[in-house]
Amino acid sequence: MIATQSRIFLRTATGIGGKTALKALIARAGTSASYASVSQPTGVKAGAAAIAGRTTKHVAYKSAVAHSPADDPLRGNYNSTVTYEGDDACSKAGIDALGITGPNIIFKNQTFEQLFRHEVANGEGKVADAEYGDTFCVDTGKFTGRSPKDKWIVRNVGSESEANIDWGKVNQPTSPEVFDELYEKAVKHFNSLDKAYVFDGFCGANPKSQRKIRFVHEQAWQQHFVTNMFIRANEESDLDGFDPDFTVINACSQVVEDWERHGLNSEVACVFNVEKKCAVIFGTWYGGENKKGIFSLMNYWLPMQGQFPMHCSANVGKAGDSALFFGLSGTGKTTLSADPHRALIGDDEHGWDEDGVFNFEGGCYAKTINLSEETEPDIYRAIHRDAMLENVALKEDGGKLVPDYFDTSKTENGRVSYPIFHIENYHEPQMAGHPKNIIFLILPPIAKLTPDQAMYHFISGYTAKVAGTERGITEPSATFSACFGAAFLTLHPTRYAELLKEKLEKHSANAWIVNSGWSGGAYGVGKRMSIKTTRACVNAILDGTIENTTWEKDEIFGWELPASIPDVDSSVLHPKSTWSNPEEYDAAEKKLAEMYVKNFEKYKGKGDVDYSIYGPKI
Repeated sequence: MIATQSRIFLRTATGIGGKTALKALIARAGTSASYASVSQPTGVKAGAAAIAGRTTKHVAYKSAVAHSPADDPLRGNYNSTVTYEGDDACSKAGIDALGITGPNIIFKNQTFEQLFRHEVANGEGKVADAEYGDTFCVDTGKFTGRSPKDKWIVRNVGSESEANIDWGKVNQPTSPEVFDELYEKAVKHFNSLDKAYVFDGFCGANPKSQRKIRFVHEQAWQQHFVTNMFIRANEESDLDGFDPDFTVINACSQVVEDWERHGLNSEVACVFNVEKKCAVIFGTWYGGENKKGIFSLMNYWLPMQGQFPMHCSANVGKAGDSALFFGLSGTGKTTLSADPHRALIGDDEHGWDEDGVFNFEGGCYAKTINLSEETEPDIYRAIHRDAMLENVALKEDGGKLVPDYFDTSKTENGRVSYPIFHIENYHEPQMAGHPKNIIFLILPPIAKLTPDQAMYHFISGYTAKVAGTERGITEPSATFSACFGAAFLTLHPTRYAELLKEKLEKHSANAWIVNSGWSGGAYGVGKRMSIKTTRACVNAILDGTIENTTWEKDEIFGWELPASIPDVDSSVLHPKSTWSNPEEYDAAEKKLAEMYVKNFEKYKGKGDVDYSIYGPKI
């Protein structure tokens, strides 16, 4: 099992002073000896030492532009590439055990540069001239978001997974026989190909709970996606004796023609078999299906070990104070955790164990809608060589093909994936101590919760489904997503809530609500809370200045609202005052409270405590 590899990246004399200096840094990255890399031993001992140290390494890094990135030390750390050719290629790559023996060329763990060349040579997309470097861009057709109705888990009678999985609309059961037929179909497809791409990597930065993951793909860009998003092996020796804990066979170009006979919902299928440690994907090209499927499995595996998996982003301050941001896709997790004054641990998927918090992933998957350098500089500057744009509109500009983040004619769920080292200020290793503050990105502008209220709101998971993140969602809509990630929970929500309660009480963490949504009225009347205001609220929590204010209790929800916060208009802190018609606000708040109460009915009697008493009073 691979452990994280601790590295210290040393910055040269001058800091980054704005766009000009940054572009100059990029231009010389390929040839300058501007950074030194000090490697520590790999293995479990190194991982444990990294956890104990929890030292934040500030990294000033940007990959080079298209023609000179190869010598960059961070990019070059990924040295586990190998290409197998001949009749025994599949055997050497380790996929013959799957029944895949047809391809006579297997490209395994290709480097970023090799993947770029494959993508271009295969005609899999276009090269966009992003401001900080050329970036490969793919179009995934009509599938621009996840297909939650097409996700299935095999119900193996009498198995541990059958006894523990929360079966229903999220975890739809299918039979072992259906899986076996689809598995054979996927294998048959790959056996008809001349070549295939294989990625061996890891999910989870903490070696204690890390999982070995293998992907088999037919497209180079798909391997590029998982190379960005999962934890990469630095050396080929890190993969010695690699025996995957789970394998995903992605046959996305194929569809399930006889889906009705199989009892499926469409010709698209993402089917997971926990006992056989394998999944097959058909019919959808959307990159996010690769990562979210494994996230669902981590949500199954970790609680069995008493560890808490979370759909959240995380960052850490220079004093080692970590913070968590919970919310559904598009609610601001990535934006708010990318803070110039704090180091990023990760932007989407994390675990919390006896050592602290740790990232599941090796990269970020950020929304690009209305992206600009002014509003989200870290994400904007991360888009260059080795990043990959997904379903982002392109336009001609002075003879160049450039990204247009404001054109949503294709989808509002345009994305960019990139390795985490594209973020200037990231935490290495991707682990930190126990969090001091936990923030739920919902509403009102900011409120303080008691531990019991935190449990209620975590189980409720009130948020908004943001346009484009799932097929069919075209505007923000109020919804309840248990634990802020119901679509990825394999166990009953109360199992995760009990883990959160345990962590909150043991480590005396504070719980907060921050609004990254609408203010001043309903959708179409009000406007989205500004990033500046939301950041000011978050900063007041993280630097402790919010503790100096006075508090006012909300009559219906019972949470406490601050009277003032530095750099925030006090009127914004009380949502009623931002509505032109106070009576409309009262009616809207009452309606929302009724939605909370109705939603929570299904959780009564499911745990040791009835947390409904900590919800709104109507």
